[in-house]
Amino acid sequence: MQLELTIDCLLFHDSKARAIALADISDHVGQPGRFIWVELKSPDSQTITLLGDELGLHALALEDAISTHQRSKLEEYEGHMFIATRTVQLCESRMEMGETHVFVGSNYVVAIRHDSGTGYQRVSDRLQRLPNGIRATAPYALYLVLDLIVDQFRPVIESMQDRFQSLESQLISSTKPGRDMLERLYAMKRDLTALRDAAEPMQEITQNLIRLHPELSTKELKAYYRDIHDHAVRVSATIDRLRMATSDAMQFHLASLSLKQNESVQKLAGWGALLALPTVVFSLYGMNFEVMPELTWPWAYPALLLATGAAVALLYRRLKRRSWI
Repeated sequence: MQLELTIDCLLFHDSKARAIALADISDHVGQPGRFIWVELKSPDSQTITLLGDELGLHALALEDAISTHQRSKLEEYEGHMFIATRTVQLCESRMEMGETHVFVGSNYVVAIRHDSGTGYQRVSDRLQRLPNGIRATAPYALYLVLDLIVDQFRPVIESMQDRFQSLESQLISSTKPGRDMLERLYAMKRDLTALRDAAEPMQEITQNLIRLHPELSTKELKAYYRDIHDHAVRVSATIDRLRMATSDAMQFHLASLSLKQNESVQKLAGWGALLALPTVVFSLYGMNFEVMPELTWPWAYPALLLATGAAVALLYRRLKRRSWI
């Protein structure tokens, strides 16, 4: 019986594809000229157990396949290979992280995904519409899966670049930098870090496939796997540049806040100096000295006021010229 969580279970034979049940996979495994493609979405333990029985998969690999939050890796077992990789997709302008676990055997590829994205329908469609001279095989199907995973980084990175440009424009044009901008920049850097953690291991996985697994990276497909590796390198480099630019923007924002604070301190100091001058002058006359000749002068009081006012005006002019007030 076809289980509900099975999105695709296709048998390719004699240039034709037909759907089969998971329980019938063992009838075709190892048969020459046949290839099996399976896609599962967040399968339960019963489905994983059935899959393991049909394909003879290792118990440790099955345990990893049903669990999320696996580190990206490539592990070899007797008769098959297990690849765990993180995925990312752009869903309604939001970055959605996920995982894909892939079993690769001599004539089968099983993709188990743990996400809410669009899945691997593109892989299935391309396997069913192969160009002349190419057969549906495990090496080619694995290439299609990895190529799609790397391609899905591109729209996410483009969205991140647009997001950064918007934040950068707001940061430069803002006259009142605040905490909100810093929080948004930090949130973007956190997303970029998660994106980098998902993208970087793909370089090692593809490099290992090219160097250590000629049965998958065949002579005909080696250029295709190198292309995936090159794309993964460019993706990681772009993410690193965005992370550095975001860090620079955060430093610029903090410097703007510090400069704004210094300007406020300068203004307070300037007004303090203006108030200090008359305070010092008039406090002298509150000390009750006996010998203060100017107290008996008829014009002493208005002269003192004029002199103090002139000194305050001169000080105000000098501070204003230097933008201290």
